[in-house]
Amino acid sequence: MLFRLEEGWLRLDLLSKIRCVQDFPVKGVLFRDITTLLKDPEALNYVAQKLAERYKDSRIDLVGAIEARGFILGGILANLLGAGFIPVRKPGKLPGEVVKAEYQLEYSKNILELHTDAVKRGQRVLIVDDLLATGGTARAAAELVEKLGGEVVELAFLIELTQLKGREQLKGYPVYSLIEDSR
Repeated sequence: MLFRLEEGWLRLDLLSKIRCVQDFPVKGVLFRDITTLLKDPEALNYVAQKLAERYKDSRIDLVGAIEARGFILGGILANLLGAGFIPVRKPGKLPGEVVKAEYQLEYSKNILELHTDAVKRGQRVLIVDDLLATGGTARAAAELVEKLGGEVVELAFLIELTQLKGREQLKGYPVYSLIEDSR
């Protein structure tokens, strides 16, 4: 099976570092578990460097990372870019005043929150998550940044599940994925 990596076709390599778990968190879902990639320092460094290279000249003020696996990539990327880090969280996890956005997952509904002082008007924000599936989570994160007056520079993902057509949900936003997975 072939998977597209940014600079060409790659037989498994990076994707082989990602464990697939059938019927998690619900029956019918093939879950991509990136913890196996994260524990491989060479693979994690490669991913971080590829993303940092893409955004090094983009004047990123903040990296907004989506809970929970997006925090890992987002924290590393914010550090490499010299940008601030803002966590986009599930309900009840942030201690201050928040703005909220509801979204649809491929298997349920949820809400995301962002502190009201997380983004200043005009700040350039890169939104990062590990996976693009249906696009609902990423759209909600982008809406939160825009509610606070921020500019979404791009939505960046480690993996895009192309068969779920999440890019269609994100029309109007630039979208980048390091790996496209069509399984």
